[in-house]
Amino acid sequence: MRSGRMAALAVGLLGLFFVLAVPAGAEPSPQAKLNRLTKQASDLQKAYRGQIQSLEDAKEAAKKAGKRVGDLRSDLADAQQEVAQFYSNSYMSGAVDGPRVFTYSGDPDAILGQVATVTYLAEEKNQRIKRIGTLIKDSKSAKKEADAKIADLRDEIKDLQAKKKNVEALLRKFGFQAPDAGSGLTSRMVAIRNTIMQNFPMPFGVGCLRAGDPGEHGKGRACDFMMSTGGQLPDAAAQARGDALAQWCIDNGRAMGIMYIIWRQRYYDIRTGAGWRTMSDRGGTTANHYDHVHVSVF
Repeated sequence: MRSGRMAALAVGLLGLFFVLAVPAGAEPSPQAKLNRLTKQASDLQKAYRGQIQSLEDAKEAAKKAGKRVGDLRSDLADAQQEVAQFYSNSYMSGAVDGPRVFTYSGDPDAILGQVATVTYLAEEKNQRIKRIGTLIKDSKSAKKEADAKIADLRDEIKDLQAKKKNVEALLRKFGFQAPDAGSGLTSRMVAIRNTIMQNFPMPFGVGCLRAGDPGEHGKGRACDFMMSTGGQLPDAAAQARGDALAQWCIDNGRAMGIMYIIWRQRYYDIRTGAGWRTMSDRGGTTANHYDHVHVSVF
């Protein structure tokens, strides 16, 4: 009798948790949606002939949100299994339950031990069920956040697709250049680098070719114009020089073939004409481009 009650309770609880935790219907998972959008994003990057920072940021945010959903669902499945095992172990241990305490007529010391066990098991049960409730709540919240990030990525792709004709016109205007065998840079990058260095003093140096880099540096189409060294924040004068350089690139970009600029955790894409946009936090002064102006060319 007791076995039947215990099994029914365990099954009922797990059934309830499953209904609460898993969305109804055959809606694609966040990961499935992200996989489809990632393919579209990759195609757009090729069409735009270079990295699109807004797309990279949106894709990374969606990826992180989707991973959190997966991690929480895994934790929830483990917690559900623990509850099932808990009820099974409670039955197999033969622990006396609450109602039997009041009708027990055996050894008083034995019943005191059983009461302590009942109290412990009740607290364990409550903690485990509370954890499952928290995981269900967190999973729903994470799913909502992931859906929002995926929607942002979908909107970004849609906006970029609408601008493809304008971008194609720019690509036709500037054509395609292969890196020079000597410098490893395209002639356009060399010309723009030299013009910038003629107009802006560069006491902290310029870094361009980065062998093995999957982005523009590896293709010979990007240079970093340093405004400080050692990952330090620039002083007021150097920051003003960086601001002036970034604005010069914006003002002359369409005429000279500049593709995009990154400076002080913001990016300006000449192709899209969307203006300055905040870049996601990369975790450091250099990674967030606070100590250099990044310039990429067509």
